[in-house]
Amino acid sequence: MRILLAEDEVSMVRALTKILEKNNYSVEAVYNGEDALAYLESGNFDAAVLDVMMPKMDGATVLQKLREQGNLTPVMMLTAKSEIDDKVFCLDSGANDYLTKPFHSRELLARLRVITRRQTLPDSRLQFGNITLDRATFTLSSPTDAFRLANKEFQMMELLISNPKHLVSTERFMEKIWGYDANAEINVVWVYISYLRKKLTALDADIQIKSTRNAGYSLEEIS
Repeated sequence: MRILLAEDEVSMVRALTKILEKNNYSVEAVYNGEDALAYLESGNFDAAVLDVMMPKMDGATVLQKLREQGNLTPVMMLTAKSEIDDKVFCLDSGANDYLTKPFHSRELLARLRVITRRQTLPDSRLQFGNITLDRATFTLSSPTDAFRLANKEFQMMELLISNPKHLVSTERFMEKIWGYDANAEINVVWVYISYLRKKLTALDADIQIKSTRNAGYSLEEIS
């Protein structure tokens, strides 16, 4: 899943990014409210973590503008304020959750799972052919073996297996997983596709990742 993190404290951004990426989230970080709103308007995020107090535009205003546009991206608010009125204001403005600083990373992750779970299928497992992807454990398995996927491997496989037999463009992978401002070259997609193909072969999969020249990749049954 791709998360927008909006927080003006650089040290906090570094710490949270490390925690989120370790738990298989793809993170895009911004440091002010105006950038947060612009990024969220793109509609390419599965959730957002917004600090309330940010320069240029505060998090509550970002949230209000987002909801006024009909954007339902799950949002968690972060703040040093613990007053009930502040919490009620943000929740009434459309926040899905509210976390007061300081907080434990395990609580942040648990709350993120809750707000993102509401927009996913009740069953955490996705299946195509004899291959199953468990979104709770990041495990790719078959009747013969299993692998725990690394962050970007998991996200790419999730995108493919959620859209079986449908072409996913290279640009879509880059946009969804690496983000607009990523320094990664586009051929990194092929590298990770190669990793996944090797794992599917090791699992004796009856499906394969098919490439369409200059277009993208799709998950297909082996005929």
